[in-house]
Amino acid sequence: MTATTATATAVTPASTAPRSRGARIALRTVQTLLGVFFAAASGAPKVIAHPTAVEAFDELGWGAPGMYTIGALEVLGGIALLLPLLSSVAATAFVGLMVGAFVVSVTALGGENAATPPVLILPLAWIAWSRRGETTKLLARIRTLRH
Repeated sequence: MTATTATATAVTPASTAPRSRGARIALRTVQTLLGVFFAAASGAPKVIAHPTAVEAFDELGWGAPGMYTIGALEVLGGIALLLPLLSSVAATAFVGLMVGAFVVSVTALGGENAATPPVLILPLAWIAWSRRGETTKLLARIRTLRH
């Protein structure tokens, strides 16, 4: 009778990133584009109270507090997408935000722009998965600070 032993292999943060140079460049490009999009094109108009943002949030009944909160989350999340240590956490948070945006779009806005959040979820999920090793590093740093 032969006994087999399973060897445990630790997943290192480096092993979670794409292996090919082209895939790494594509991932970083998508991260940069989404980071700039969320910070500048989506979040900034809310933070500066651009009239179209004010109108949209008033229509939802969320007013200025909702607009400023969502805008701040988008600006900070967009910046976090550009920072390697925070990129996976930011992408995961944006997936949640996009699920909420889709639900609001379908239920409160009659489906206007409902296709945008699901389209953004796919690359955000790719970033979150590919950069998950960075989350491991972040958690290790946090644990080190707590002790």
